Amino acid sequence: MIGAAPALRRTIAVPALAGAGFAILLGSIAIAITIGPADLAVGDVARVVASHLGFGDHPLTRIQDGIVWDLRLPRTLLAAICGAGLAICGAIMQSLLRNPLAEPFVLGISSGASTGAVVVLVLGVGGGLVGLSGGAFAGAVVAFGLVLVLAGAAGGTPDRVLLSGVAATQLFSALTSFIVTSSADAEQTRGVLFWLLGSLAGAGWSDVAVCGTVCAAGLVVCLALAPALDAFAFGEDAAASLGIPVGAIRLLLLTVTALITATLVSAAGAIGFVGLVLPHAARAIVGPGHRRLLPVTAMIGAIFLVWVDTAARTLFDPQELPVGVVTALVGVPAFAIILSRRSGGRA
Repeated sequence: MIGAAPALRRTIAVPALAGAGFAILLGSIAIAITIGPADLAVGDVARVVASHLGFGDHPLTRIQDGIVWDLRLPRTLLAAICGAGLAICGAIMQSLLRNPLAEPFVLGISSGASTGAVVVLVLGVGGGLVGLSGGAFAGAVVAFGLVLVLAGAAGGTPDRVLLSGVAATQLFSALTSFIVTSSADAEQTRGVLFWLLGSLAGAGWSDVAVCGTVCAAGLVVCLALAPALDAFAFGEDAAASLGIPVGAIRLLLLTVTALITATLVSAAGAIGFVGLVLPHAARAIVGPGHRRLLPVTAMIGAIFLVWVDTAARTLFDPQELPVGVVTALVGVPAFAIILSRRSGGRA
């Protein structure tokens, strides 16, 4: 009974924690929209949103309305979606590969997306048909396909998947560097660099709709497979003994995380460290059970990236920092802490 008390308290606390997290997320979005050179308040944001949803008019000017509805709201919502999606993918990858240092880009998806984007932006291949986001998504899918082929040829075990991802990352990073070095001018190089480090500056409602739909569907699939993810924590043999089709579940979850990551990277560029660090923070709060872990991880990721993006666009106003730079400044110290704890545990 004594040993069951912490688990009981944790289970009871999760609904309250989720409610508090959702309230914090809504408040963070509303406050983040007001931060900037325009004179806006949280009440103004609420009135603009209510007006566009058909609940009366607002007294703000058309410029203020455009700032809220067309610029800051879709950008802030996309930041929340990207933070939630990348954090979920990180939690899934760490469970599947049984490696606490795994993260969404370990499958080479970010490097593949970068190559696809550079092919469109610098070489102009398919630009009129698919655009920058489409090229990035295509590159991410090609990279993931290569990882599956390499991992399957090597046996398909978690360590082979990880090594295949490293190989694909190096290959597509080299291709990206080669294209930029050989074909891009100074302006294109600057644009490519800013995109590779992550940027939400061009966010629109179409990005919010696509990314939100993909992340929501992916979260539903992952929650449905939460018992299998819990079993993976004890090893493949233990999971198989419980009747779980290990190979099929791993392939499905890898595909889901790859699609989520590819969609987010195609819209916002490569935003690192979110999927590496935040799942560990969520585990410290609610434990390793994935039915609790995944929603809390998504909430923490959303709140985190909303404020990171706000800092990126305002700290050096009017110059904007790439979002990936800010996440790296936060993520690298956290990464060092994780490494030191692992080495301390071995000692």
